[in-house]
Amino acid sequence: MAVLKFRVYFEEDDSIYRDVAVRHTQSFLLLHQVILKAYEFDSKHQATFFRSNDHWQRGREISLEKYDKPYKVEPLLMDATTIGSEIRDPNQKFIYVYDFVKNWSFLVELISVSKEEGGKGDYPVVIKSEGIAPSQYGTKGLVGDKLTEIEEKYDLTKGTEGFGVEGEGGEAESESEENEESEEGEAEGAAGEEEL
Repeated sequence: MAVLKFRVYFEEDDSIYRDVAVRHTQSFLLLHQVILKAYEFDSKHQATFFRSNDHWQRGREISLEKYDKPYKVEPLLMDATTIGSEIRDPNQKFIYVYDFVKNWSFLVELISVSKEEGGKGDYPVVIKSEGIAPSQYGTKGLVGDKLTEIEEKYDLTKGTEGFGVEGEGGEAESESEENEESEEGEAEGAAGEEEL
């Protein structure tokens, strides 16, 4: 059984990508699910694939379901279409669009085909992650557990020794200014006594 390895680029930044592996007999529905998992997106929105050429032009559509929109050609359905049936060349490309309102677009490129070793692997699977994935709903990315992970990984508390709490320096400065003023006053008083 063949294992297909795809590189899934975030369209707006090709330095962000995920490599996923699927069996050629698995459906586009499973490819859709593993891409969402790889980018930590939920599965609440509409989605579709387009078969593509080397110039990333959209061809035949392989949709999650038939949507209420005009189609030039009736779309194939993800759960009924195997990935292997849509591979036309060794560098086959697809465009994956998720959430038609936000219009998340990913470029999916076949990068290798290999024989499944032993046949015991769980596919589909994410095998490589490069770059920080975009946050599906805005700035939610660095909240809660993610922020804690970063704090633990980089130990953001180090390097703060020697810095006082805000306001501590201000009190010490005002005390030294008061001492200087009183010393000046005493010196002027002593000079006035000498003149008399």
